[in-house]
Amino acid sequence: MYDSKKLDELRQGHEKWEETTLHQNMARLPERKPEFITESSEPINRLYTPLDVAELDYLNDLGMPGEYPYTRGVHPTLHRSKLWTMRMFAGFGTAEETNTRFKYLLDQGQTGLSVAFDLPTLMGYDTDEPEALGEFGKCGVAISSLKDMEILFDGIPLDKVSTSMTINSPAAIIWAMYVATAEKQGIRPDQLRGTLQNDILKEYIAQKEYIFPPEPSMRLVTDTIEYGTHTLPLWNTISISGYHIREAGSTAAQELAFTLADGLEYVRWGLARGLDIDDFAPRLSFFFNAHNDFFEEIAKYRAARRIWAREMRETFGAKSPRSWLMRFHTQTAGVSLTAQQPENNIVRVAIQALAAVLGGTQSLHTNSMDEALALPSEHAVTVALRTQQIIAEESGVANTIDPLGGSFFVEALTNKIEQQAYDYFRRIEDLGGMLPSIDKGFFQSEISDAAYRHQRELDQSIRHIVGVNAYADKKPITIPILEMDPQGYTRQVNRLNEVRQTRDQAAVGQALDHLRLACQGTENTMPHILDAVRTYATLGEIVDVMREAFGTYEEPTWI
Repeated sequence: MYDSKKLDELRQGHEKWEETTLHQNMARLPERKPEFITESSEPINRLYTPLDVAELDYLNDLGMPGEYPYTRGVHPTLHRSKLWTMRMFAGFGTAEETNTRFKYLLDQGQTGLSVAFDLPTLMGYDTDEPEALGEFGKCGVAISSLKDMEILFDGIPLDKVSTSMTINSPAAIIWAMYVATAEKQGIRPDQLRGTLQNDILKEYIAQKEYIFPPEPSMRLVTDTIEYGTHTLPLWNTISISGYHIREAGSTAAQELAFTLADGLEYVRWGLARGLDIDDFAPRLSFFFNAHNDFFEEIAKYRAARRIWAREMRETFGAKSPRSWLMRFHTQTAGVSLTAQQPENNIVRVAIQALAAVLGGTQSLHTNSMDEALALPSEHAVTVALRTQQIIAEESGVANTIDPLGGSFFVEALTNKIEQQAYDYFRRIEDLGGMLPSIDKGFFQSEISDAAYRHQRELDQSIRHIVGVNAYADKKPITIPILEMDPQGYTRQVNRLNEVRQTRDQAAVGQALDHLRLACQGTENTMPHILDAVRTYATLGEIVDVMREAFGTYEEPTWI
């Protein structure tokens, strides 16, 4: 993109600047640190020029917004035509309490729902099971049966709102409950819009909320992809998530590489099922973290789009441009929030959200200031939503597309992260692919090493966190903290017992038997899961059938 003669002149000018102007200034005013690094501990040059992106080919590497390779965005006008979906993650206690929060957020201008489930639900247990004791409603809403799902969305027309559900191992069951709830509202499956996280590979890599071994878990994911392709054409059947990989301590490049490697593996399983890539790839979506390093995060999103487009078109032979598009949701970094001086988190979240918007996100959740202390209060979640609205309405950053495109620094970072991702792809391939790499502990080891390095930098004050190891104080925390209904657990258990007592037991038994046979065979399990859900079989009962058929997974111990 640059004339070689001009680059030689620039190289000479850069050397002269270092020897004269820079050298004289450094003698008088030394730099603050011996080395500057990104959040991922990558060194940052003092100055970036065209020399750092000399090999950049504008049309092949950047292109135009809405055109291959989508480095500059998947839509020609991006946020000039339509702002990102403001989708605040919400869920706590009972379905009634979360339903109230959903309606409040919609009244405050939120444009999409995003459901957080409690730990027993995430692990496939009913609220009253011994394994669930003490965890009711703490990290999300408790959903044990179709009745809970009906209450959760009571008064919310599901054909008018897009819903995202953050659930993985029992994702197919929770999704079936949502579809059945819509049916009771008179809404057809093909009218439903939303996203199911359903990303089981990242559970083995990072979050550890798995139930079944990898192979049957991948079968269930593929069942949902196949079923959604044929029955819910507006639904994103999987949200391939780097968020939890980053929260576990990975670098930005690891988050990108491992997430895309997961996505490519889901594509392989879909193709092996006999699906046409252009039938299901357009409904694969992604979910990334927005961490503290402003420019590194923007570069990560831009590299992600370019890699995915290239792999879909050139490696997998997708013909439809819609299959090449990487559409992604972003959430600000929960792991960056501090219990100390929690109001500082408002600033952190604003910077992270701004990076996500400038990086071209299609959907955004902003964390609340109090999340290092408790589930978000109504006040805190309103401030978090207002942060997005201020960025959208007042900052001007949505007025042009990819405004940092062409920045020597951003383009160099984008290229570097892209190269690091491909280096990881090669290492994964050398280990035999995704599932063998999981079995060998490759991803877990890489993330652990990165997290250790980051913590060591904090301990040695190479890296500062305001209010923690810099500018700390001992002032008491005064922000309001959410308090859940103390009678919520009792009400939830009573409802669950009533469901069990009043349902058609014969229908439940028959549906579970049919599901058991499907799990033991090869047919798609989704129709049978739906049948079981409609009889008010509980989450735990359905998961127990699957445990019997598939077994459970225990992570190997590596030396």
